[in-house]
Amino acid sequence: MKKIFITALTIFSLSVSAQEIKWMSLEKAVEAQKTTPKKIFIDAYTIWCGPCKMLDKNTFRNKDVATYVNENYYAVKFNAEGNETIKFQDKTFSNPDFNPNTSGRNSAHQLSSYFGIRAYPTMLFLDEQANFIGPLQGYKTPQQLELFLKLFKTDDYKKIKNQEDFTEYTSNFQYKFIK
Repeated sequence: MKKIFITALTIFSLSVSAQEIKWMSLEKAVEAQKTTPKKIFIDAYTIWCGPCKMLDKNTFRNKDVATYVNENYYAVKFNAEGNETIKFQDKTFSNPDFNPNTSGRNSAHQLSSYFGIRAYPTMLFLDEQANFIGPLQGYKTPQQLELFLKLFKTDDYKKIKNQEDFTEYTSNFQYKFIK
């Protein structure tokens, strides 16, 4: 009986961990778009950011969020104050002022400036040709993020011209993600 319980617990643990977002580099996401076009979802975070850690723990590990992102986007995890060299749209981005001796705030990565990131966390959406669609700043619950994941995936954002259109969209949106 004990072996059956341990086996069941192991299988359950593996199935839960399978619900995590499959993160990749921006370069790999852009390359993958060439064979299978999908939009790109970028989580721009920093190592010291509390809301970034909450987003990882509460939102990105949500089964519905992970499944939807994995099926409909290429997901990129980007340390917005990191030291990684990134090639994107025929440019090379780095962080020349990066200080490896700090465990707190660091200088902003050049790619952060390119995308106009001014707060953490910021989630970025790129279209199927890796063109920038828009940012989403701050911590979001699974349901709050669901609205934007689906808005950008379906291209409904193209129909929204003003605040009134957005208010109408959100009032008619049917949430499916479980908290």
